[in-house]
Amino acid sequence: MFTPFSLFVGWRYTRANRSNHFISFISLVSTLGLMLGVAALILVLSVMNGFDRELKERILGMVPQATINGYNAPLDDWQPLRDTLLTAHDVEGVAPFVQAQGMLTASGRVQPVLVSGIDPELEKSVSIAAGQMTVGDLNSLQAGEYHIVLGELLAQFLGVSIGDKVNLVLPEASVSVAGVIPRLKRFTVSGIFSVGAELDANLAYVHLQDAARLKRIKGEAVEGLRIKFNDLFSAPTRVYELARELNHPVYTSDWTRTHGNLFQAIQLEKRMIGLLLFLIVFVAGFNIVSTLVMVVTDKRSDIAILRTLGAKPGMILRIFMIQGSLIGLLGTLLGAVLGITLALTVSDLVAWIESVLGIQFLSSDVYFISYLPSELQLGDVSLVIGVTLAMSFLATLYPAWRAAKVEPAEALRYE
Repeated sequence: MFTPFSLFVGWRYTRANRSNHFISFISLVSTLGLMLGVAALILVLSVMNGFDRELKERILGMVPQATINGYNAPLDDWQPLRDTLLTAHDVEGVAPFVQAQGMLTASGRVQPVLVSGIDPELEKSVSIAAGQMTVGDLNSLQAGEYHIVLGELLAQFLGVSIGDKVNLVLPEASVSVAGVIPRLKRFTVSGIFSVGAELDANLAYVHLQDAARLKRIKGEAVEGLRIKFNDLFSAPTRVYELARELNHPVYTSDWTRTHGNLFQAIQLEKRMIGLLLFLIVFVAGFNIVSTLVMVVTDKRSDIAILRTLGAKPGMILRIFMIQGSLIGLLGTLLGAVLGITLALTVSDLVAWIESVLGIQFLSSDVYFISYLPSELQLGDVSLVIGVTLAMSFLATLYPAWRAAKVEPAEALRYE
């Protein structure tokens, strides 16, 4: 336990005006290095957490967590299968779908698109699409009316809005008296959604029955069932288990096959960037070592006098450990305050800079979201502060040990 005397002298050495200004400068650099390192770590980890959150909530909220598809044939009796799946304790919702890839054309513009045929009411249990509508309503999709809901970027590229017509061209040929022609159908835009991600540029919704007619699926059959689980990460294993229990010729897919690489990339980048930024903290820790070594050299006569007055080596050790720890504590606390402040405001700050400069740092054409997200997590802040304080404390051990080994007679020989 630190004695009051050790604490008093250590604090006195920390705040005293030294004759050697170079030592004071190195001490300041150590504090600033720790502050910037801690702030950068907290900010970057918060941004990576934000990307991770947006991937889970927005991207994976729109695309299927897991699907069960008919094997080489549509699912004719999908209603009983849906009822069976809903009995599972961890299933939140099940909805039918029919998907088609094609081209949307309007006003001479062409854009590739993934068209998803859905039941608007059932889709609400497995997707966040209904809550992302900016214009119109998902319920505007009615069977036989051939309405279509577009992503915001897709609508902007095609130059269409509510009530405009778009043509959907499927890469399947139809034989007629005029020869072989592509399959084409005109739709009316009835809604526009926006999730602030790449899906806004290549996803569209139509009614389930309209999509089935377009793909020539007979009766009430659908291509598959989309499933939403309580736990996103259990989807890959749980959908396989549920499919085996159905005793029906089906095959499964899940989000790890479509967006798993993106999620893994975010996790890897978070670890690697965090590791690299910790090097800044380690460099600042070495500055603490060099600062204390020079302070010990500068204070050899003071140490010798304290020893002759009865101070034991352990007391000298604690004095310099306190001094180095105070430098580390000050830099860490300042960095934590700065990092937390930036993490809480970086999204608005970047948006303001974009509006002032008239540029966009993150484009949905390149990145999977169009803005810089941030999510401050207490665990990351605690980890950064804890590791930095521990490193600062360890950096004091060697200089403090050298101070404790100073011999009074040797230090005062030439005084």
